[in-house]
Amino acid sequence: MCGRYARAQEMDEIIGEFNLDGSTLDASLPLNWNIAPTNEIYIIRDTPGNTNSLERILDSASWGIIAPWQKNFAEARASQSHAINARSESIHEKPTFRQAFRTTRCLIPATGYYEWATSLGQYPPKQPFYITSAEPKKSLSIAGIWSTWKNEKGEEIQSAAIITREAVGELATIHSRMPVFMERNKWSDWLDPKNREIEDLIALMQNPDPAAGLVTRPVSSQVNLVANNGPELIAEIELGEAQTLF
Repeated sequence: MCGRYARAQEMDEIIGEFNLDGSTLDASLPLNWNIAPTNEIYIIRDTPGNTNSLERILDSASWGIIAPWQKNFAEARASQSHAINARSESIHEKPTFRQAFRTTRCLIPATGYYEWATSLGQYPPKQPFYITSAEPKKSLSIAGIWSTWKNEKGEEIQSAAIITREAVGELATIHSRMPVFMERNKWSDWLDPKNREIEDLIALMQNPDPAAGLVTRPVSSQVNLVANNGPELIAEIELGEAQTLF
């Protein structure tokens, strides 16, 4: 978790919904209902403005944090698929993630994300589910981290990772992990690059009801193939009677 997600919002829609000050991008990323590791994704981050105050902007990054010690692009790209998610319980300790957690945090806007049922749940193993907001057209604000890495030519590449936590409630019957969703009243503290106290940052990821406002639905196995894309991937399918191992 989380290995695929969907974004069906245009750039201007995200800027408006999150009340952003602008964007670093010249053009929108294509709509994508099957975002996979290493794909270019939107991130929301704070940056110093013209008056020394922070501005909140829309930027992009490659999904999967590139560790600072990677020596060339081939190694960096190969490593990304192993660093798309950072566990909230250990993010402050892991060498790949800890510096970004302290200094460069972000929000990752999504329409919803996919999860595949595990063998320990009540559903057929590997059955894909789509998890989204119960409120139509509302984006999920996923907590993330981002960083900048320079390749052998000196070119800067931005990369990002989603932060995950233990799943709760109905989500736990599908999979053991879920994204950390950042509540709106915490955005300023979370995105502020000057906020570097580890205990405070860990506290920001805590939520008494982390699955509030989410709905789940089984979807077609078409999502299993990265080449498949389109709104049909998030359409609900009819699932047979729930199965258990006992």
